Order: sequence, then C-alpha cells, then structure tokens
Amino acid sequence: MTKQHRAELLLALATGFWSISYYFSRVCLTEMDVMTLNAFRFLSAFMILGLIYRAHLRHLTRETVKWGVAVGLILVVTYIGATYGVMYTSLSNAGFISCLAVVITPLIQLLFFHRLPERRLGISLLLCVIGLALMTLSDDLRFASGDALCLLCSVAYACDILVTEHAVTKSDVDPVGMCVVQIGVTGACFLLLALLLEKPHLPLTPGGWAAALFLGLFCSGITFIIQNTQQQYTSAARVALIFTLEPLFSAIVAFFLAGERLLPRNYFGAALMLISLLLAQTGGEKHDDVREGV
Repeated sequence: MTKQHRAELLLALATGFWSISYYFSRVCLTEMDVMTLNAFRFLSAFMILGLIYRAHLRHLTRETVKWGVAVGLILVVTYIGATYGVMYTSLSNAGFISCLAVVITPLIQLLFFHRLPERRLGISLLLCVIGLALMTLSDDLRFASGDALCLLCSVAYACDILVTEHAVTKSDVDPVGMCVVQIGVTGACFLLLALLLEKPHLPLTPGGWAAALFLGLFCSGITFIIQNTQQQYTSAARVALIFTLEPLFSAIVAFFLAGERLLPRNYFGAALMLISLLLAQTGGEKHDDVREGV
C-alpha cells in the first residue's frame, strides 16, 4: 500500500468520526449552548492531546505556532456554521451540505492559484455536485436557514483544507504540534465567546458527558491529528472528495439513531457521490510524498 492510499484510508476513517458528530452534537445541544459545547469539545481534546504529545509542545517552532493559530481561527468559523446549522436542518442535510467543500476547494485553487483539477478528478467533482443537489435540495429547490449555515461551514472548511495542505509540507512545521495548537486556539476562542454570549456549564447528564467527550476525543482530537499528519501525502482536492463520505455516513447514522428517512432521489444522489469517489480512486492524479511520515 502506498503512502497516498494509506493516508486516504485514514482520512476516510476521520470522515466517519466527523459524520457521527452531527448526531452527538444534537444530543449535547439539548443540555449545552453552541459556544459552550464547542469550548468543551475542543478544550477537552486539547488537554488530552497536550498530555499525549507534550514532547511536541516543548519543541514548537514559530512557523508551527503561526499556522496552528491560523487554522484554529478558521475552525472557529467552521464549527459555528456546523453547530448552529445542525439545529435548524436535518442531520442528513447537515452532513451533505457541509461536504460542499469538495466543490469549493478546487474552485478556490482555480481562482487564486490557477490550478485546474486533473480530468478524472474533475469528472468526479461534477458527479459529486449532482449527487449533493439530489441529496440536499428540497422539492421547491430552496435551502433552509440551517442549510445556509452549513454552507458557511463548508466554505470555511475548504479554506482549512487548503491552509493545512500548505502548512504541513513545510519542513519547519510539525503537523502534530500544529494540530494541538490549532485545537487549543479553537477551544480558547469558543470559551471566550461562551463567556460573552452564554452561561457556560458542564454537561448535565451521563449521556451528555459521554456524547461531549466522544466529540472531544474522537471527532476533534483524533480526526485532526489524522488530517494534519496524512494530508501531506495527497492533494487538497482529493482530501475534499474523500470528505464526501461524511454525508453518506451521516445519513446512515440518522437512519438508525434518529429515525430519519430519505427519498428515492436522495439514495440516487448518494449513489452518484459514491461513484464519484470510486472514480477518483481508480487512477488519475498522483501526489508525490513530500516528506517522511510522522
């Protein structure tokens, strides 16, 4: 197995954890406000990762801190859109629209860096867009207010993917240290917002504690460690395409845990998205290993 394929499999695993986060976020939001939940989620991840990777924190470079702060601020916008969005739309829609980063990422690359996607990847993106439309648009072709907030999340996350790709290829940036810094910055910003806008408190029930800790450790800590250490072995456009697995996983979680049901056209859209991912994985774009594994 090549480093690129291994990295993309791990990124798919991270996507699975993110897809589950929509359900657990909704559970937590019955007990905690948005800013408070995100502060708990990221600060708990920061404390756990800071303990595990304390050696990396003792050798932080200026570049590592700089890029960690930049990505952390982008994640604040990302999770404001994601967490508020899940309150005003279905779990399925939240997962699908948040994956519009698959389109926005290569669009930003084209507009600002004049980088066209490889042909096979371009076809995959087109299929993915059609699939997303079939999954998310209502019969009157309008988005709900929660859908618009999830769209904000996808734009911000496209920026996160591109900034992370740029940062982790630098020889003086430690991807693990950068991850711990970005999670700490995100948690600190949300704590400040919670103190200004809400009345912060800890989870109220055992179920709330379990859901919030799962969000912190798995959906924030482990997933961003995977992204930061593995994204250097593939391209930003392919990472965004892999993240389209998130709505498929979200729909499965919503079906079994929240009782949400999809229409036939939704399933057809999901099938197109899977085909687009498989098409991208069967050849085409190659990404040279930039640096040795962490």
